[in-house]
Amino acid sequence: MTEELKNRVEKTMHNLKRNNMQPYYCDTKEQACELVKTLIKKGDTISSGGSVTLKQTGVYDIITSADYNYLDRSREGITREEVEEVYRKTFCADAFFTSANAVTENGELYNVDGNSNRVAAILYGPKSVVTVCGINKLVKNLDEAVKRVKTKAAPPNTVRLGIETPCAKTGECISLKKDDPEMCDGCRGEGRICCNYVVCAQQRHINRIKVIIIGEEYGY
Repeated sequence: MTEELKNRVEKTMHNLKRNNMQPYYCDTKEQACELVKTLIKKGDTISSGGSVTLKQTGVYDIITSADYNYLDRSREGITREEVEEVYRKTFCADAFFTSANAVTENGELYNVDGNSNRVAAILYGPKSVVTVCGINKLVKNLDEAVKRVKTKAAPPNTVRLGIETPCAKTGECISLKKDDPEMCDGCRGEGRICCNYVVCAQQRHINRIKVIIIGEEYGY
């Protein structure tokens, strides 16, 4: 890690702490997985948002193991009604695992969601929220966070999900054609995945949100 990047991580962690979120840093995904095991206990009820990062790092394999009661919304044969029930049960979970679309050096988490069960659980419900982020998710400020979603997060996610939006074809949000695109600008298609925009700043419940920054690149 360069000295500049090290300073950025330290600044981000300092400001996350100031905003009442508990920051952690791990050099590798293996270290992150060992840390995760200390943040939950056997028998905990756990849920998670859709996240490439959780799967790439191996965190998903941990939380879905037999040691925990994982609320699985993607199991084979699950009905839409059962998926909705998982969403509701998530609010009573011991821990909710997710990533973030961006983490600012000011200690803010920025997330954009379509169905919005993910951002809902981040904001309220689960006793603990564990956010796992690769170093690629760090940005200077909210302006950079907004741009990151429009260029690096939303487009590949629409491709992954098989959703035909303009950004899936061009690799960036259609709003960037404007001279001064705003946060909520975007396409108007039914498959739009950018519907609710959430900034987590200072938290009322100290250390409920935990942020694990990994010194490697993961996810979108």
